[in-house]
Amino acid sequence: MGKFKIATYNVNSLRSRLHIVIPWLKENRPDVLCMQETKVEDEKFPREEFIEAGYHVVFKGAKQYNGVAVASLSEPDDVCCGLSDGDPADEERLVMCVWRSVAVLNTYVPQGRDRESDKFAYKLKWFKRLRAFLEKSSSPDKPLIWCGDLNVAPEAIDVHDPKGLLGHVCFTPEVWEVFAAVKSWGLIDIFRKHHPNEPKQYTFFDYRVPNSVIRGLGWRIDHILATPTLAEKSVACTIDMQPRLETKPSDHTILLAEFDI
Repeated sequence: MGKFKIATYNVNSLRSRLHIVIPWLKENRPDVLCMQETKVEDEKFPREEFIEAGYHVVFKGAKQYNGVAVASLSEPDDVCCGLSDGDPADEERLVMCVWRSVAVLNTYVPQGRDRESDKFAYKLKWFKRLRAFLEKSSSPDKPLIWCGDLNVAPEAIDVHDPKGLLGHVCFTPEVWEVFAAVKSWGLIDIFRKHHPNEPKQYTFFDYRVPNSVIRGLGWRIDHILATPTLAEKSVACTIDMQPRLETKPSDHTILLAEFDI
């Protein structure tokens, strides 16, 4: 397969971000771009724009909320959407694509709203369901990449104010525990492999915080993880801040990893 470039981007409404997504694809030419929070029904998905840019695209979405999509230079050999365990499948939050032997799992993990809400309990359960999905559908000794907006900042280094933010639904021990349980299935954080102790590396800057990008008030909640067989072949992983600095940006930016497969 040679060089394999994969990126993840919470677009926060794809049709409002096409002016960023399509030029970025044309300039960077990743093999795969995983997108979350597309917020567009399937019948209104802007497929033609991706085709014109040279990309095949698979998607599952709904109006206003959630939605996942995967753009790729080559058509996947296999695609599946949602969690297949009898509970709500949440197809708009999970899509897995396979190219030859490499599987890419793109997820938009529930945010959780607040720790006292049913949505937070659902978030914790969702991570547990995801662990079961991995056990059922793959194996740690197979090449698999898990990426997306995972709505968890795993360590103090991953937020700008660890003391003040402790207890937030994306930065709290309950979420760390279930996230670690998924990782323990056999996944390695590719960004931290290449930047093990590097502070102030963030993928999300809240719209509601004035000048959050300039002030460095961010979170690292978008991730690319891989099974050991791929992690050892990763050669780079970087945060591209330019999309967050564009006109009318998403509140997230793009995380990009490269593998020598």
